[in-house]
Amino acid sequence: SSGINAEYGEYCKTKGNIQAYKEKEELLGSVYQANSYSKNGLNNRRSDYFLKENENITGADSLTNDAISIAIATKENLYAQRTNLSGISGKMGTIAKKLPLIGGLMNKINLRSRRDSIIIGSVITGCLILMFMFS
Repeated sequence: SSGINAEYGEYCKTKGNIQAYKEKEELLGSVYQANSYSKNGLNNRRSDYFLKENENITGADSLTNDAISIAIATKENLYAQRTNLSGISGKMGTIAKKLPLIGGLMNKINLRSRRDSIIIGSVITGCLILMFMFS
């Protein structure tokens, strides 16, 4: 009985190997057939489609790279502007300390700027509250 089971196990293993070999041959055969079809011109539409898709992907990739390089250049320019403006702000503070009239004018400008910010913030808050109440 154990001899029959061992033989049956060997039979199943061999049968699985043969089946795997057949599937491999079928896959390779379909690849070879696809190659022969393309040589005969029967598969040109599929090849053209894949070539166009490849071109589209390449174009999208280059556009993405362009957008990223523009964003990096913009970031660098903004950092440079920030550095320049902070330097100007420091110089204006120094000048304001030296000349009291300019210092008073700078204080008035800062007060108006804060007041305007508070007014704009309250208007936006009021609009949001009204929008949430009526929606």
